[in-house]
Amino acid sequence: MELGKRIRYFRKTQRRTLTEIAQVCGFSNSLLSKIENGKTTPPISTLVKIANVLGVRVSDLLGENEHSGTVLTKKEAIERNMISTNKGYSFYTFATEWKDKLMQPFLFHARKDEIKQHLFSHTGHEFIYMLEGEMKYKVGEGEYTLLPGDSIYFNSLEEHLLIPVTDEVKYLAVFAESESNEDKK
Repeated sequence: MELGKRIRYFRKTQRRTLTEIAQVCGFSNSLLSKIENGKTTPPISTLVKIANVLGVRVSDLLGENEHSGTVLTKKEAIERNMISTNKGYSFYTFATEWKDKLMQPFLFHARKDEIKQHLFSHTGHEFIYMLEGEMKYKVGEGEYTLLPGDSIYFNSLEEHLLIPVTDEVKYLAVFAESESNEDKK
C-alpha cells in the first residue's frame, strides 16, 4: 500500500475527517488531500506530525510493520527505493517492515540547487551522521558545520534547518520517539 493510501486508511479507520487531521497538524486540507492522493510527498517532519495525530509511528505510515527479526538492507534496494520530497531532498527509510521500532533510521540525499529552505520541528530526538559533502545545520539558535564523520544529536522539537554547502550531501539520520516531559513542553 502506498504512503497516501496508508494515511487515508488510518484516518478513515479512526473515523476522522480530512479537516480534523489537517487542522491539528497545522496545515491545509488541500495539502493533506494531495498527500493522501499521492500527488505530493511531504517532508519527514510533516509525516511525524501526521503520525502523532493519528497515534501511529512514522514507520506505520511508510511500511507494513510485520517483521520483528533482523532486517538486512542491500545497497541496491536503497538506490531503487529513494523517495523524493517536494522540499528538494530524497530519503530512504530503513527497516520499514520492523514492528514496534524504538527508533527510525533514514538516509537523506540533498542537492544544493534543489533544496527548499524550511524549518523542521517534530517530537522526539534526532541523531545525524554526515556521510558525504558539507552542510550547515541550524538547531535552535546554533549553527553547526558538518563534514563526513561529524555528527549532531538534538531534541527535534527545536526548529532545525539543513543548508547544503557542497553541491550534494548525504547523511544518516535517526529519529527516536521520546516520552520525557521536556519533549512535551
